[in-house]
Amino acid sequence: MKRIILTGIIGLVGISASAQFVAKMEVKEDIPGICDKDEVYALFPSFDGQDEAVCPISEEELLKRLNTEVPFLKENPKFKAKGMMGLIINCKGDVIQCKMDNTTGNKELDKQIEAVFSSLGEWKAGKLDGKDVDSSVLYSFTVKKGKINF
Repeated sequence: MKRIILTGIIGLVGISASAQFVAKMEVKEDIPGICDKDEVYALFPSFDGQDEAVCPISEEELLKRLNTEVPFLKENPKFKAKGMMGLIINCKGDVIQCKMDNTTGNKELDKQIEAVFSSLGEWKAGKLDGKDVDSSVLYSFTVKKGKINF
């Protein structure tokens, strides 16, 4: 009896160890351009078979654009804040949603940051087990001394 229980436990541990963690987003609203609202993922590139959506420009170029194309920063160099930009990239690589998940506390700054992220162009779609999928990408940032940093 002990062997049967032990074998069952080892089997369950083996099955769960080989299982892959996949985070699926619940999308309640209609988002134009989404490929499948029931299959939107937050992908983790550290897990096998998951590739996060790839921005068309490097992180350094993105920071440069944010820090030059957001006039609020020059006009308010002492403004301090933290924020988080949430993007949904569809299975074709299009940005279909771009909005602040955690706002900076200033609507104008949030709007200007969203405009930069919305204008980045076509992304490389996220992949799950080799298939292009709708996915979410988050950028957490700080605003300090007139500059945005990740």
